[in-house]
Amino acid sequence: MNIIDELTWRGAINQMSDEVGLRKKVEEKSIGVYCGVDPTGDSLHIGHLIPFMMLKRFQMAGHRAHIIIGGGTGSIGDPSGRSSERVLQTMEQVHHNEEALTAQMKQLFGKDNITVLNNYEWLSKIDLLSFLRDYGKLFSINTMLNKEVVSSRLESGISFTEFTYQILQSIDFHHLLEEKDIELQIGGADQWGNITSGIDMIHKIEGSGTEAFALTIPLMLKADGTKFGKTAGGAVWLDAEKTTPYEFYQFWLNQDDRDVVKYLKYFTFLGKEEIASLADKVKNEPEKREAQRRLAEEVTAFVHGKDAVVQAQHISKALFSGDVKTLTAAEIEQGFKKMPTVEVSNEALNIIEWLVLSGIEKSKRQAREDVANGAIYINGERIQDANYIINPSKSFEGKFVIARRGKKKYFLAKIK
Repeated sequence: MNIIDELTWRGAINQMSDEVGLRKKVEEKSIGVYCGVDPTGDSLHIGHLIPFMMLKRFQMAGHRAHIIIGGGTGSIGDPSGRSSERVLQTMEQVHHNEEALTAQMKQLFGKDNITVLNNYEWLSKIDLLSFLRDYGKLFSINTMLNKEVVSSRLESGISFTEFTYQILQSIDFHHLLEEKDIELQIGGADQWGNITSGIDMIHKIEGSGTEAFALTIPLMLKADGTKFGKTAGGAVWLDAEKTTPYEFYQFWLNQDDRDVVKYLKYFTFLGKEEIASLADKVKNEPEKREAQRRLAEEVTAFVHGKDAVVQAQHISKALFSGDVKTLTAAEIEQGFKKMPTVEVSNEALNIIEWLVLSGIEKSKRQAREDVANGAIYINGERIQDANYIINPSKSFEGKFVIARRGKKKYFLAKIK
């Protein structure tokens, strides 16, 4: 299947600058294609992942994939998608973020048919007069003002710094075409103006017959109309320290039936037949949530590896069944990250006293009543003996005690 046909089936194309020309090009030879990201933070989140999944598909189809870490453009700030000016980061922070994002990209893309570059390498070498003479003359202020990325900011205001961002991105495209034979740039829907500015600049410098292409990805919205990728707790990060693999797995597992098939097309490498089969199961057996489980497995394995999937499923099963004693201390840190948490000493105490001192129970009378009624579980075991002694040093490497009151009310006690 032509890569353009596959992306079309997956609903992954918003706009293309020359569909006929691009189709012919990808059929004739392996082409150079790139997607960029600015180091505004030290981790990507799943919203960033969307265009890079398309880049991955080009890589898998045998094309030469390039990732541009925007050390240069990131020091300026992209105005798209914002209603106000960015706060400029220190160059030290920018360089730290560059290193973190480069490591993430190498983990996601491997080593075959992929190159990671940093636009600071060439943008930092352009002096002011060369910038104005060689590039500024090629851009019409009128045209730049009409670009949606700029026009949307005119009422609230935009600095000259952010106004020039599209020129810098255009310089990137021209440099990569000239030095790396990269003819296609991929980006989000909001990048259309910036990418086509680059194509216009290339045609002015190299001639109107020079082949350069743009492909953008649709803005992804959930079935309820809200923006994909945000949760009540904020962004879903690819960094395991910011969003644990268990949380990451649960995010995909909990997707709406109305969205799951679309996400299978976007975020997995499953083929037409398997996705069609999963779509039938969403329609006819939604209670089994097989499509969501497959989605969670595939995306978690892609970002964190297969071992992380096994671990996330183990945590999920333990929490659902209440059999938490099978968990490791590391798994507890993941699965109980957002559970009510208390700090306790490592002193061995009677269960009644321990429940009150930890704040899990308000009074000894209530603690005795709950223990007698079988409502209290310690480390997965129901305790009905009021004389039971809790020894924190003997559970989960001496780091945690897990208490449960009733069917679902968990508490994580961290040992001081």
